[in-house]
Amino acid sequence: MFQQILEFLDTVGLMHMTYQNAIMVLVSLVLLYLAIKKGYEPLLLVPIAFGVLLANLPLSDVMNPDGFIYQIYQGVKLGVFPPLIFVGVGAMTDFGPLIANPITLLLGAAAQLGIFIAFLGATALGYTLPQAGSIGIIGGADGPTAIYLTSRLAPELLAPIAIAAYSYMALVPIIQPPIMKALVPQKEREIVMAQLRPVSQTERILFPIVVTIVGGLLVPSAITLLGSLMLGNLLRECKVVERLSQTAQNELINVVTIFIGLSVGATAKGTTFLTPATLGIIALGLVAFAGGTAGGVILGRIMCALSGGRINPLIGAAGVSAVPMAARVAQKVGQEANPSNFLLMHAMGPNVSGVIGSAVVAGVFLAALG
Repeated sequence: MFQQILEFLDTVGLMHMTYQNAIMVLVSLVLLYLAIKKGYEPLLLVPIAFGVLLANLPLSDVMNPDGFIYQIYQGVKLGVFPPLIFVGVGAMTDFGPLIANPITLLLGAAAQLGIFIAFLGATALGYTLPQAGSIGIIGGADGPTAIYLTSRLAPELLAPIAIAAYSYMALVPIIQPPIMKALVPQKEREIVMAQLRPVSQTERILFPIVVTIVGGLLVPSAITLLGSLMLGNLLRECKVVERLSQTAQNELINVVTIFIGLSVGATAKGTTFLTPATLGIIALGLVAFAGGTAGGVILGRIMCALSGGRINPLIGAAGVSAVPMAARVAQKVGQEANPSNFLLMHAMGPNVSGVIGSAVVAGVFLAALG
């Protein structure tokens, strides 16, 4: 009888709880609090946090080879989900602000600075070049791009890089404002920008086609992500496949977001996640993200000076690829400085150019380091 009791107790998860599991369960609860109570990108944080919770309950089999989430995770590991996410993002995104003010493309390019800062930092710390490229791409604040590149260059780092990329995307409202306020003086934060010009239907249709052709010719290795993004946008703008556009904007991206968030979160098992190497990647990712924000803002200030004060530098922070979170943060910080300030549509220009920029950088890394 006593032996049977011992055998039963051995099947109780609580008896196998480690301090690493306990820490990660606490992390998952904090993430759930931020998502549900504070509203920090719940569409990302809720499935990620719940995946972390499931993976760190002792004796959980969700990530065993025959486990439910492990099967879903193959879409992450094989790089299937990121292009599907990009189709949905393209269908949901209005490229009009970028077309109306193409100079904001430079702000999206400047915000990629963080990628190269983290890349150099990772190489200095002894990571291999493919690993450093995968770590650096976190600075683009683009989870699907980070997953796609890492699955090809450094699959052994996929879990911490995916967690870092999606976590920093969700924490944009916390991370970016202090950097923006530190680098942009009050007077420049108050600048009200002129209304954007109307963009014709022809321009909207031609844009994804032209970008796909030019991008495919210049950086062929980026065409999977870039082409998926532009396909989604063409579905939106051509106005003849409304059903497909709505599917991409809703059912497709919603299902894939659940799958990718849950499976990415489930990779953060305490026994393997809480290591110096993993924590180093998280730290470098934060440096990359902060560097990207700073790069966009600094160029924004230069453009502000050259334009005679017609460009609000805050929109440069939206050059990181977190769409549309970074643009919303630029709007919020701008309105705090000047309640009559409406920067959202202006910030969407560098925001969507940042998505294009991070996909191109990923393609360059893939070609050079793969």
